[in-house]
Amino acid sequence: MIVQFSVGKLIISPFEVQVRLENGCQLYAMVDDIKFHQDALMLVADAGAVRWNLKLDSIEQLQDIKQELGIA
Repeated sequence: MIVQFSVGKLIISPFEVQVRLENGCQLYAMVDDIKFHQDALMLVADAGAVRWNLKLDSIEQLQDIKQELGIA
């Protein structure tokens, strides 16, 4: 699944989330390391020593991603 958002796109597979930003930066995280903060529309990757977060554009994007990953 590919989700376009204001500064790039997310590529979601059953095992990994890739973020490709318009400036050429790419972020990767395993699905097990992904969390969501619904009120803030944030996707957070936390793998211990490596952590990043991404603000999504809409609640619909967040819900689509959660559904694709099978996260309630």
